[in-house]
Amino acid sequence: MNTILFINMNLQLFADAGTMVTGTASYVNAYTGDTTAFDGTNTMNGELKTFYDTELLENARVEMFYAQFAKKQTLPARHGKTVEWRKWNTFDKAGKLQEGVIPTGQKFGMSYKTGSINQYGTYASVTDQLELHAYDDVILGATEEMGASAAETQETLIRDALLVNTNVMYCDNITLATGAIASTPTSCATMEASATVMSMLTPDSVAKAVTIMKKNRVPTINGKYYAVIHPSVAYDLRKSEAWIEAHKYAATSQIFNGEIGELHGCRFIENVFAPILGGTDYKNKAETVTYATYFFGKEAFGIIDPEGGALEMIVKDKNQAGGPLNQFSTIGYKFETNGATILYPERLLRVMSCSSFSATDEVN
Repeated sequence: MNTILFINMNLQLFADAGTMVTGTASYVNAYTGDTTAFDGTNTMNGELKTFYDTELLENARVEMFYAQFAKKQTLPARHGKTVEWRKWNTFDKAGKLQEGVIPTGQKFGMSYKTGSINQYGTYASVTDQLELHAYDDVILGATEEMGASAAETQETLIRDALLVNTNVMYCDNITLATGAIASTPTSCATMEASATVMSMLTPDSVAKAVTIMKKNRVPTINGKYYAVIHPSVAYDLRKSEAWIEAHKYAATSQIFNGEIGELHGCRFIENVFAPILGGTDYKNKAETVTYATYFFGKEAFGIIDPEGGALEMIVKDKNQAGGPLNQFSTIGYKFETNGATILYPERLLRVMSCSSFSATDEVN
């Protein structure tokens, strides 16, 4: 006689327990709801943490151009998220005194600008299989790319904040065959970008921008003004015989990150994230892109340096954040910033132009 054996089996034991919910502080049991805290002891050792921190900061610093000219304002911990930049009001020149007559006095006061910080960050996951079998140092590679991402984020935030400044100059429309001025635009829509006439940043445009800043009594930075310029615009400008390459004065002057040369008392910083603009407000007459080159003097804008909120590299190895089976590590960064706060509008001049690449470059 055959005996039939019945076994009660819970097939749910073999079900997929689901993925970890990123951002939680513990693992969650898919069946009972019980939580288990992440392993806080099997973390990456201090030397590796320091190494990856350094890699992130160095790679970010290489790609940062605007921030090196900002006035830094510290924000102590537990002091809120907003800071003030204060400046004394200036006085008018004195008038001629009349004997025995008390003149009308001037008021002494202070004005201020405020800025508030927000937090930014991102991360990526690296599986244990990739770490184990890849030829290259995966964590190091991801750290380098995170550094580039952090710099691009900061550069874009500063660039966009400066774009709102209303101190603007439009480059002349130049007849390319003769170099003569065809007309002077008053808006992006009247800037030419054809095969025969182009609104270009020329040496004369640079001289005009520098003159405007001098007339506005903008203080220099170590005796020079500075401009952040897109490579497409720099391509046209560097054809000038008056252009002085940076290496020709590097031995006697401080060289800033990205510095490529000097013209008419203004030194230029080449930055691929300098604004390429389009859309209704910024397209030129040919309906292609335009470019913004920022000219500025000392302390034209400020950025907040929050205590405890500076750029931070965060690497969690698979023993710490890799789920129940240690299946992945995470690499990321975060930082706090106000982007930028314009402190002196007259110290920042946005010079609009087209270039030889207006028809092919894309808005950034």
